[in-house]
Amino acid sequence: MGPLTITAIFIIIWWTAFFVVLPLGNQSHREAGIETTDGGDPGAPVKPNLKKKLLTTTYIAAGIWVLVMIIIQFGLIPLPEFPS
Repeated sequence: MGPLTITAIFIIIWWTAFFVVLPLGNQSHREAGIETTDGGDPGAPVKPNLKKKLLTTTYIAAGIWVLVMIIIQFGLIPLPEFPS
């Protein structure tokens, strides 16, 4: 397995984990009782905390990626052979 494939697997895992982590801990303007003006969406989060969520996503994705690489490298789940 080449470096491009390994990187692609990490990116896919990271992106999936990001969508899992993104809604955690959010409070919308409506839930907080804050009136939105100028066409703002009442469902938008008051404090999205994106830096924290990006770091959390990276840690989670790295852990899952290590597990996936161990499974692939040691052949714990047999994968089909594709012609080169």
